[in-house]
Amino acid sequence: MRSSVRHEVLECARRAARDSDRPLLLAVSGGLDSMVLLDAFAEVVPSRIAAVATFDHGTGAHATRAARLVVREARRRGLSVVTGRLSEQRPASNRGGLEAMWRAARHGFLADVARARGAKVVTAHTRDDQIETVLMRELRGSGARGLAGQAAASMIARPLLTVRRSTLEEYARGRGVSWEEDPSNASRAFLRNRVRHDLLPALRRVDPSIDDTLWEIGIRAAQWRAEVEALVDARLPFRQPDRATLVIAQAELAGLGASSSSVLWAALAGRVGLALDRRGTQRCTTFTLKQRHRGAIPLSGGWMLEARAGDLVLRRARATETGVSELPADGALTWGDFRFTVAEKPGGTDGWTAAIAGTAPIVVRSWRAGDRLAPSGTHGPRRVKRYLTEAGVVGSDRAGWPVVEQGGEIVWIPGVRRSDAATARSGRPLRHYLCERADG
Repeated sequence: MRSSVRHEVLECARRAARDSDRPLLLAVSGGLDSMVLLDAFAEVVPSRIAAVATFDHGTGAHATRAARLVVREARRRGLSVVTGRLSEQRPASNRGGLEAMWRAARHGFLADVARARGAKVVTAHTRDDQIETVLMRELRGSGARGLAGQAAASMIARPLLTVRRSTLEEYARGRGVSWEEDPSNASRAFLRNRVRHDLLPALRRVDPSIDDTLWEIGIRAAQWRAEVEALVDARLPFRQPDRATLVIAQAELAGLGASSSSVLWAALAGRVGLALDRRGTQRCTTFTLKQRHRGAIPLSGGWMLEARAGDLVLRRARATETGVSELPADGALTWGDFRFTVAEKPGGTDGWTAAIAGTAPIVVRSWRAGDRLAPSGTHGPRRVKRYLTEAGVVGSDRAGWPVVEQGGEIVWIPGVRRSDAATARSGRPLRHYLCERADG
């Protein structure tokens, strides 16, 4: 092994340790790149390693051998090891297939371990990985934000990103580092492998400088993305009530054209961990330009953008169906974001209380299209949707709003309206309920 190779790899480890104000969680799969990462960090900055984390994707004997190799080599170096395993091999959806499922499970595992140890995740992505990623995103029509790839600023450290895979292989052979070859790396079933084994070699034959060109595209895109992020932080006063919600006043985006709005929405969504695809960005932009006072649009991954009281709220959508539950004769029932309590005396006149005859089962469920509230005051049966709209219940709130039903008839829309059947009257046995909503 050339001394320059050893120096290059070890200096990457030293630099990463200097640049981090937290201990380091090394993400090690057992493959060539990550085993070099483990060896280099253990060689020069072992005291900064919080733990080595390895995740068995549950794909067979190779995955098990790789995880065992990581455990053995980490312990041989006196390092703590944390392991995880995926047992379910069926994707939750067709979007992204197995690769997306493996990636999501692995990232979730690493995030949980890092959070528990107060550590920063360190991965072994290389220059080759970045070049492949940029080309893949070009093929998918990504904008500048997506073309930044692994060079984008991130909570994850990628100290080997400037190093070629061939350099890591020379280091490994020179240091006697063991690794497991993943047989799936040769399968053309995965796009990255087709890019790595077929498309890039063909492009290199036509243009020997293609690797440098793709690398430069990624670097310039990452610089552009950083400038946009800085602009958003400096000029857009958005709020984050929690990690999965972002609120920005509609006035802050008023007057922007479609191009500017789409750039800003991609950056804003990133603040809550949502990577908008092209379609999602277009939907957010169109919704913003319409300047609606109410309403909402669904986005991929269970997210929603909602207009409410002069604000645009980006958040995860509430579940549309919590289930059907019978209200108790005493005590309380928690149903989704709502809590129903049996009261000792009649409540007030607002829609959050009701008195219902207790002779038949009383159930709560999510409202559905076509539902009607039983006669109420001077009104005959009217659509629940109309009552919700008049009460200002819209968007994601509306999707999971409860109705209370007795004998197949809706008698109460909590917080909105009661029917005559849910109005306290003397001379008949009643059950009094109070409904309260959790802060959302």
